[in-house]
Amino acid sequence: MKLQRIHHVAYRCKDAKETVEFYQRVLNMEFTVAFAEDQVPSTKEPDPYMHVFLDAGMGNVLAFFELPTREPMDRDHNTPEWVQHIAFELGSYDELLAAKAHIESEGIEVLGPTNHGIFQSIYFFDPNGHRLELVANTQTAEQMAELKRVAPAMLEEWSQTKKAPRHAAWLHELEFTPE
Repeated sequence: MKLQRIHHVAYRCKDAKETVEFYQRVLNMEFTVAFAEDQVPSTKEPDPYMHVFLDAGMGNVLAFFELPTREPMDRDHNTPEWVQHIAFELGSYDELLAAKAHIESEGIEVLGPTNHGIFQSIYFFDPNGHRLELVANTQTAEQMAELKRVAPAMLEEWSQTKKAPRHAAWLHELEFTPE
């Protein structure tokens, strides 16, 4: 088996129209497809839904389900809200700063930029409570090669100790200077 790419990722939303309008306005995504059924095709379960698809660029698709007959959606309270998120890549640090200004102009609280050593990020929430991240890569090929090299050892050490391995501690020591 050789996977080609992710066809789409799907999340639940509170209101499909509000969600589409948010992603169009805030992230400039194109609304491409909507499906609506009264019965789930895979399970034949009677469960009306609206399924909307947005173009996230370069063949990536972000989709949402509105499920009006189900209990109100909520987040997984056993997982910290910073863990589950959707990250989108921008072309440069300047684009990241411009995106931050745009998002804040929409009245949305934005955290960051945060320096992750090999990329810079900002964070905010959509109207459904999904955490979103915008990323500007800043890594070098050498840094990525080193991270790939130490990844198996880091995973093995973590598996044994459940303590943060120090193989890539240098990431948090990197100073970021915008070009």
